[in-house]
Amino acid sequence: MSDALRKIAPAQQGEPLYREAPNNIEAEQALLGAILVNNDAYYRVSDFLKPPHLYEPLHRKIFEVASEIIRMGKTANPVTIKTFLPADQRVGDLTVAQYLARLASEAVTIINAEDYGRAIYDLALRRALITIGEDVVNIAYDAPLDMPPQTQIEDTERRLFELAENGRYDGGFQSFNDAVALAVDMAGAAFERDGNLSGISTGIMSLDSKMGGLQRSDLIVLAGRPGMGKTSLATNIAWNIAASYDPEVMPDGSMKAKNGGVVGFYSLEMSSEQLATRIMSEQTEVSSSKIRRGDITEHDFEKLVGFSQTMQKVPLFIDQTGGISIAQLSARARRLKRQRGLDCLVVDYIQLMTGSGKSGENRVQEITQITTGLKALGKELNVPIIALSQLSRQVESREDKRPQLSDLRESGSIEQDADVVLFVFREEYYVKNLEPRDMGDPKYPEWEQLMEKVKGTADVIIAKQRHGPTGTVKLAFQSEFTRFADLAEPSFTQYEEA
Repeated sequence: MSDALRKIAPAQQGEPLYREAPNNIEAEQALLGAILVNNDAYYRVSDFLKPPHLYEPLHRKIFEVASEIIRMGKTANPVTIKTFLPADQRVGDLTVAQYLARLASEAVTIINAEDYGRAIYDLALRRALITIGEDVVNIAYDAPLDMPPQTQIEDTERRLFELAENGRYDGGFQSFNDAVALAVDMAGAAFERDGNLSGISTGIMSLDSKMGGLQRSDLIVLAGRPGMGKTSLATNIAWNIAASYDPEVMPDGSMKAKNGGVVGFYSLEMSSEQLATRIMSEQTEVSSSKIRRGDITEHDFEKLVGFSQTMQKVPLFIDQTGGISIAQLSARARRLKRQRGLDCLVVDYIQLMTGSGKSGENRVQEITQITTGLKALGKELNVPIIALSQLSRQVESREDKRPQLSDLRESGSIEQDADVVLFVFREEYYVKNLEPRDMGDPKYPEWEQLMEKVKGTADVIIAKQRHGPTGTVKLAFQSEFTRFADLAEPSFTQYEEA
């Protein structure tokens, strides 16, 4: 006997009792009946309830067909739905058409539709938890050779995170209608957001205008040779995003960033104190070298103390674990999003991470595993990930020092997996090293003129961008404070020739 008939024909005495997965067929029938009588009931549950959440297969199909019909602006009722269901399928002694009519006739009101939907959704999550729990037990009893306990813990944590965040408990295809709706929502959010950006603003207008902000789920590789300022640019962007965080409360009680966002920063190279010193220097315009030496005035100290109070309120979280693996990084990122929220991740830098594979793998395979893992993590958490990367030394051997995609170090997978590749290039760094030793040298005036032209500027080269144009963005760079900013208008810029 079908579960769908349970409400109509109760179980007979003497039937064998067994432990079945949590479900509530009556709630499913009541909800479907309410939708068939009044399609407005669908909109009370459509934002969280999907067809897979229903336990009875026939109910899933009815809900799915009703959803499609209502979205097309038509009326879903027993007459319009029955043509899309198998005519020969029976529910006990009833045909599908008779069963639909029975559901509609027994519906009383749509007032409780949302309560029915919530009950169905909660039971679906409980079934998903049972599935995960069974997998944990079965794998722990009979673990494959290539799955050590730590890997099983990380995999379980990932599945639990997906369940907690999105109610996802199975994969599969997504309706194109759903994809279109998401695209329209993104356009609407861009229209309402400061700067009309589809992504999260970096706080640097000229960079935003080329990229449209940082797009969610994108892997953004920020690369450069040592001394170019890639960490400085990353900290500038991270601070700008965190400092402009403006949360709004969603209908379900969760928090969402209207502007800015919560930032997680993995600092594998520098300690959290060094990173904080950099940010304080950028924002207070007190030289970081002076801060480290204690060579500051009383006024400087007051500025630092005042800014430190501001920093305490900004949602910027730093993890300074060195040599972290991609699996550990992913697990901690999921935990941060679950506990504090998360809108952007920064990793400084790729080459200091380790893979999660076998120790016998070479470095190219390991980097491939890391970049693939970062890309997958960005999609899973729906956040942009800024991953810093070193460039190979072959840049220094060329006459033109401007980096190219082929300069990305150790693996072509960095270029392949990245949605955006940015290079930081400061010509001033190289020109400064060409200074003639003698000021009386005939070449000195020429060098001085070139130095004046490039002093205090930096190029951010957009070498790859899946969703937009490539090109170069020229920025101002204050080396004393390790700060990048938009170049001022020509009439005000300090770099304009007299």
